[in-house]
Amino acid sequence: MAKPRDILIVHQNFPGQFPHIADMLAARGDRVVTLGGSTAKARGKMPLFRWSAARGTTPGIFDPATRAEADLIRADAAARVAAQLAAKGYKPDLIVGHPGWGETIHLQEIWPKAKLILFGEFFYRSRGADVGFDAEFEKPGLAADMRVHAKNATGALAYAAADRIVCPTPFQASTFPVGLRHRISVVHEGLDLHRARRRPEASLALLDGRVLKPGDPVITYLSRNLERMRGFHIFMRALPEFLRDCPDAQVVVIGADTGAGYAGALPQGETWKRKMLAELGSRLDLSRVHFVGKVTHERMIDAFSVSAGHVYYTYPFVLSWSLVEAMGCECLIIGSDTPPLRDAVEPGMNGVLHPFFDIKALSRAMTDAIREPERFAAMRTAARETALARFDRSTVGLPAWLRIIDEVLAG
Repeated sequence: MAKPRDILIVHQNFPGQFPHIADMLAARGDRVVTLGGSTAKARGKMPLFRWSAARGTTPGIFDPATRAEADLIRADAAARVAAQLAAKGYKPDLIVGHPGWGETIHLQEIWPKAKLILFGEFFYRSRGADVGFDAEFEKPGLAADMRVHAKNATGALAYAAADRIVCPTPFQASTFPVGLRHRISVVHEGLDLHRARRRPEASLALLDGRVLKPGDPVITYLSRNLERMRGFHIFMRALPEFLRDCPDAQVVVIGADTGAGYAGALPQGETWKRKMLAELGSRLDLSRVHFVGKVTHERMIDAFSVSAGHVYYTYPFVLSWSLVEAMGCECLIIGSDTPPLRDAVEPGMNGVLHPFFDIKALSRAMTDAIREPERFAAMRTAARETALARFDRSTVGLPAWLRIIDEVLAG
């Protein structure tokens, strides 16, 4: 670039998906300012300005309008902070933002000449994605469909103003309306795959004193929250048969047991862990199923390093960073045959996929991973090669993001 540019990065929970993008821009000399909500965290020497909504949503508001009102309240709060910056002479050349909470909606009213790049994480839809996918827990109907559709009200308003929308994966891009797709670039923000790599010397200490090492018969499962959106119920239902067929196997389950998650909280304080333990009862050998809760990144890499098979199941929704990092650690990926996985895993080449609701197929896949580990050696190697080729931060994600930013700045 000929000269440093003024770039504003906006995220309710900054840095969110943008920490390394912000670092990259600052390192090359651009003047980076950040804007976030009350939970935003400062990064380096970049100035951070926070907004705080002055009020909550209106009691008794028409239900489908609840999300839109909440987003517009946050948009108003963000715009007021932006207006204060503008009054002091601040004028960004480019705004990069995540519009998921409404924060970017009014910013071009403050800076009408600023270019705008938005992170395209997901566009809600009542068909062909997460909603309605699992009939066990959802009741279809027009009212529910309209409520889902209405969740896009402020997102559509934000994306309509964007010069470019950046989606992490082809499936996530496919959820957007056809009329927006000509402005979409598919670029994953990338993960540090130098750090996320298999450690031959790794060990994982469990609460009961056992220590697991590479080569042990270990199955891993990870989700930020243990919930149905990430197939926790299917995974748990597959365990009794697997544990019966593999009497030496150990299962390590990583994730918070809060009851909340992408699919929302269960009623009356229930959690998915308690729900599934109650359902399975004595059929589950809990002496070999280890719930370790949330763990540090280092311990996650150790878990992946001792894993003989890593289970990652998901509804048609956003792809988890943990799946990419598991691939980077040369895990055998045992995944659901759903669209997010097809953007990363080629069955038989770098992992295995099975129908989401086929519990017996998952049990057999975990059993195969324990009984025949040598059969999957090539898939493990290919998993890392795929991760490096498609998702590495330094060689793929950041260079592609930089190209998009420079293209948009150049007009």
